Amino acid sequence: MTSHDPGGIGAGAEHDEPYRDTETNFDTGPRETDMPGGGLDEPVSVDVADVHPELADPDVVAEMVAPTRAVQADVGEPILRMQDVTLTFGGLTALDSVTFDIRRGEILGLIGPNGAGKTTCFNAMTGVYRPTSGNVLFDGAALGNRKRHQITQLGIARTFQNIRLFSEMTALENVVVGTDARHRTSVPGALLRSRRHRHEEREGMDRAMALLEFVGVGARATDKARNLSYGEQRRLEIARALATEPKLLCLDEPAAGFNPAEKESLMELIRHIRDDGYTVLLIEHDMRLVRGVTDRIVVLEFGRVIADGTPEQVTTNPAVIAAYLGVPDDATA
Repeated sequence: MTSHDPGGIGAGAEHDEPYRDTETNFDTGPRETDMPGGGLDEPVSVDVADVHPELADPDVVAEMVAPTRAVQADVGEPILRMQDVTLTFGGLTALDSVTFDIRRGEILGLIGPNGAGKTTCFNAMTGVYRPTSGNVLFDGAALGNRKRHQITQLGIARTFQNIRLFSEMTALENVVVGTDARHRTSVPGALLRSRRHRHEEREGMDRAMALLEFVGVGARATDKARNLSYGEQRRLEIARALATEPKLLCLDEPAAGFNPAEKESLMELIRHIRDDGYTVLLIEHDMRLVRGVTDRIVVLEFGRVIADGTPEQVTTNPAVIAAYLGVPDDATA
């Protein structure tokens, strides 16, 4: 279990075994076999109040999922800095001296035309790519050559443009996998089911259930991920990322394929996540959503930062208008 890499590409996908041994009795905490329809193909709605009565109170849920990790940066100060980051692939420069920061407690939007380098920027932050030059600093530490699972443990979690869930696992199991990033049990301890392992497993189940309720899919806890609707799968992926207890949550086009009502609901969830104490980085093409939910926006074009400011400042910037609307060059001169 401890070898899983929640939050990384294909995290844990090589493991087909269930997360926990449901035959073992614990003193407290629900077991999968105690839940109605646990892991069955047939959709079964779970009344969260029956499993955890305290989760019927939204304030209790918010408190249970709120971040508890120590963060060096104060609210409003940079928690992540991109310092002159350049990333090249052969003769192609994907990022060209990119410099900006993300401040603790804000929702930062990262926007730009297709091919501008937004997801590449995400990948440079989360260890998928190593910058050719420049530095990424996170909460006072240089990420350097750290591996993806180490960056996840430091406190950066992400979702993906294309949903990456464990389709044959239940919604609850998907989120429990994310909680493993914070567990301290050794491999021998997990194999021998030590007291610490059992305690962390119970806590992981409780937190996972609270996260499902927090993102609005608590009633689908025992359904396999593949049986959830597209919108529910998007929310489930956010819950799994939050399960790693991140200091920074990176959302890569979470509203892709959503209708207007779903986008409004997503905006509310993102605000709720920030209000609960998280810092959020958002890549999104829908400018209405970006303007409505972000505190600040950074704009990329051809791998370079062309604007950084409030939504009002950025959306009236001539260079940004030209990049999105195709205004002739002489109109911005």
